[in-house]
Amino acid sequence: MSENNFKCNFCKVCNGKGCIGQLPGMGGVRNNENFILNCSAWQAVRNNNIERIKQFLDLEPEFRIPQLTIAPMTGAVENIGFAQESDFYDAIIQAMHKVGVGLSIGDGYPDEKLKFGIQALQKIKTEAPEAQTSVFIKPYSNERIFERFEWAKDCVKVAGVDIDSYNIVTMRNLVKLEKKTAAQLIEIKNHVKIPFAIKGIFTQEDIELVKEVKPDIVYISNHGGRVDTRKGSTAEFFAEHVDELKNYCDEIWVDGGIRSPRDVATAMALGADCVLIGRPFASALCHGGPEELCGKVLELSLLKYGF
Repeated sequence: MSENNFKCNFCKVCNGKGCIGQLPGMGGVRNNENFILNCSAWQAVRNNNIERIKQFLDLEPEFRIPQLTIAPMTGAVENIGFAQESDFYDAIIQAMHKVGVGLSIGDGYPDEKLKFGIQALQKIKTEAPEAQTSVFIKPYSNERIFERFEWAKDCVKVAGVDIDSYNIVTMRNLVKLEKKTAAQLIEIKNHVKIPFAIKGIFTQEDIELVKEVKPDIVYISNHGGRVDTRKGSTAEFFAEHVDELKNYCDEIWVDGGIRSPRDVATAMALGADCVLIGRPFASALCHGGPEELCGKVLELSLLKYGF
């Protein structure tokens, strides 16, 4: 049996500067440009919103318990270094569930990547029947999207479309991804009958799409700096547009460069309903197993006790 060969460099600070050019791997496009900006921008946003964050931190602890969810990740073999894709899903879904972090899974090529995630959740459900996950599907034809949500029907609580995956050119050509129109997304929203999320909101064009579709959840993301899009960070986009976007959805989710409890508090103080984290959780699992992953969750949750 093959052994894991983890690709993370386990940097003391995960800020995008230690894995430049590592794609496939833990890095991003354009020499990690947006990956690095994602990580650095939360401090700047914090500096510009000190009073708002202070008011949030002055709330009673029960009103500032962080709503953390693991960001959807696939490609565990080529990007993270697991020997088997299924090993990653089994390990991280089980660990996240045990520590009370929200679950999400994504899809990829081949379809087994999504199926492994579903199977990992189904294993959890044998002991915790109430367990559910958010499921994010790439922008295939609507018929293929409906098919994939059907695969996950027994465990999905939020159905999302990962619109910025269209900007992964190799994936777009390989599996015929589409640049989704508002009409196509509205069709999906009406079809799923459960909360519907649009993931990958990061441009003015995306905002116009949200205004037309009015999804249940707007998920601000630039794919961790791993897709070709405009230069910028999710933090600055979130801070600039969160209040506007709240008019067109029920919840705002955000990911990208969140590395500390202060980053989590900043996002929540400015209006995030859910904060999603990817690389730090994957890295902790690879470096120290479920125990270190549990420690990372606790570290990022410390805002409920104050700093």
